[in-house]
Amino acid sequence: MKMSRLVAFSSSLLLGAALALTGAGVANADSSAAAVDYVALGDSYSSGVGAGGYDGSSCKRSSRAYPALWAAANSPSSFHFAACSGARTNDVTGSQLGRLNASTDLVSISIGGNDAGFADVMTTCVLQSEATCLNRIATARAYVDSTLPGRLDSVYSAIRSKAPSAQVVVLGYPRFYRLGGSCIAGLSEKERAAINGASDHLNTATAKRAADHGFTFGDVRTTFTGHEICSGSSWLHSVNWLNIGESYHPTAAGQSGGYLPVFKSAL
Repeated sequence: MKMSRLVAFSSSLLLGAALALTGAGVANADSSAAAVDYVALGDSYSSGVGAGGYDGSSCKRSSRAYPALWAAANSPSSFHFAACSGARTNDVTGSQLGRLNASTDLVSISIGGNDAGFADVMTTCVLQSEATCLNRIATARAYVDSTLPGRLDSVYSAIRSKAPSAQVVVLGYPRFYRLGGSCIAGLSEKERAAINGASDHLNTATAKRAADHGFTFGDVRTTFTGHEICSGSSWLHSVNWLNIGESYHPTAAGQSGGYLPVFKSAL
């Protein structure tokens, strides 16, 4: 059992920081990082849709996504990037867990947004009336209350069963809009506030299920504050009619500045 390896890795970072003041210790930090076996699971927010630099697969895994950035910086002994655009909870349990085993030290995942109908909510709100948008958001929130917790439990239990010693970091979703911001067209302020509220609702439910399984929840709303759509410095794509699949997903800056620091902090 590799207890140890993730604990040793974390300890070595502290030791390396201290010894760096005297110019020593770099080799120790590198060797401990190399002992970590890391598997990245989840949906498009983990695969990196919106960040560019895709691998050519239908999953749109990006070299600029936070899992790939962390792996490139830390050179773990193994890195398996299974996250996939459009994934729902049943896709994770059905096709993403094959690389997990008793030797896995670290797992990251974002999941649940597609189950709750994220894409349909945004399509409805962009194309239809305010009342229809608010009704669709209410339906999504009801799903998060009634059905999503059980689906998350299934995913989290399967991860723990296959990787009993791993540290599991569950990443949430950002708020999409800066209220009272710079946008002068598009959705109404009421719609934007309701979408933000639905994101908060989803994060709260996800964090609760993660905690009940002993997993760490990474809240990216903090790092995305000031970088929402309508902020003037957005790390999220708004509607992109030339590449609709990237709409409402983090940019490369959102992955490196929004997701990566939260993931690193969770470790």
